[in-house]
Amino acid sequence: MVRRPPRPSTRNPGAARPDGSGSEGSGRKGDRSHAQCAASSRAGPRRVVGTSGTWGVGVGALHGARGRCDARRLRWRRPRRVRMSVPAAGLPPRLALSAMAGAGRFCVLGPGAARRTGVCPGHRRALSDLHPQLVPTQGFKDSPSWFPRCRSEPRSYITSPKLATTLAHILENERKTADKLLLECNPGPGILTQALLKSKAKVIALESNRTFLPHLQSLRKKVDGELEVIYCDFFKMDPRNFGIVKPPIMISETLFQHLGIAAVPWSEDTPLRIVGIFPAKNEKKILWKLLYDLYSSTSVYSYGRVQLNMFITEREYEKLVASPETPHLYQVLSVLWQVACKIKLLHVKPLEQVNKRVGQNMCLIQLTPHQNLFTENLTSINYDVFFLMLKQCFMKRNFKLMDHLQLLSPVNAAAILKQIGKDGDMKITDLYPQDFKQLFEAIEYFRESCRWLFDDCMEEMIM
Repeated sequence: MVRRPPRPSTRNPGAARPDGSGSEGSGRKGDRSHAQCAASSRAGPRRVVGTSGTWGVGVGALHGARGRCDARRLRWRRPRRVRMSVPAAGLPPRLALSAMAGAGRFCVLGPGAARRTGVCPGHRRALSDLHPQLVPTQGFKDSPSWFPRCRSEPRSYITSPKLATTLAHILENERKTADKLLLECNPGPGILTQALLKSKAKVIALESNRTFLPHLQSLRKKVDGELEVIYCDFFKMDPRNFGIVKPPIMISETLFQHLGIAAVPWSEDTPLRIVGIFPAKNEKKILWKLLYDLYSSTSVYSYGRVQLNMFITEREYEKLVASPETPHLYQVLSVLWQVACKIKLLHVKPLEQVNKRVGQNMCLIQLTPHQNLFTENLTSINYDVFFLMLKQCFMKRNFKLMDHLQLLSPVNAAAILKQIGKDGDMKITDLYPQDFKQLFEAIEYFRESCRWLFDDCMEEMIM
């Protein structure tokens, strides 16, 4: 009697196949052959911290190897849940780990290692913080770390009562009119606000952070009509391309009508003084926006020669007051601000050296618009041509003045040079800010007989 070999049982997943190879799993659940374990771990182990466990696994296992390795050999703990949102096959080891972990839940720390983002920054290794917190210096302090970083850029506030008292005395001594109205931008904790109120000034606090509004409102109740608190961001007032405006963004006309501030002629004294700190992140953008508002007599400057008393970084202050003696700092921004305003340095606050980028002094400067800014040839209508002329000149800094005149306008260059009293062989960067204004007015004077080349270019673009 011939006995047939036993048929493989379907109930035993670990039974051997006729060809002698093992099936998907061995007789005992979780066992594999030594060759399979060695083949799956040749690429080297990778350590990953998942939602509930840690395991060492080869790249081959990530690419879909069947079965599970022996716990005694690779020492792994089974996690409760692993999300595979993207296929990991064919990816580098780092990207394979990120694909297995899920996007946005893990941060790669080192070669083949990852850790949850919820770990305290003090325990992280080889990972630079994406949002570094600067060490607060005496007198100034950035927004607290618990403020929502994604909503607004960090701002600085005055936290030293001694510094606030000094600034209040400086602003009181600089006041030349009987009006004591001050508009304070982003007062924050209100340290400077209290010092200004003690100096018998009437303060309008424009705060863009709702966190400080309750404290400022409580301070308002303690004084009798000397403080007004409004949820508003001065540095985002009157956006040029705006649709529906919502607080803290406001229109200056609506704000000033609410406050009862009336417009005064440009020839009169300053109707309003504004105090604050320029946001370090957007200093240059804010300076350019204020320039357009100033030369076009719009926004707050439609109410007169509004005076700015602002803290600015020393680097930007040096650019504003630059001249041909400092050619590496001399630029269009320097010419426009010096032509438009009288720039006065009121106070310098030294800051501690935090790092190479932000460790610099803060300068309190006063920007008072000139009464004679607008003339017959420079008005709030043709100011954009003046801006364009300056940009064209500083784009070619090494050109001679005669070469620039031939590019700017087809008028007689010799007649213009004679009128402004300059030599055609001098460089354009040798001109002082008032020389640029005189040059522009001279070209505008001859405009009746000959137009600017800018006008011809604009007509060709329209045609």
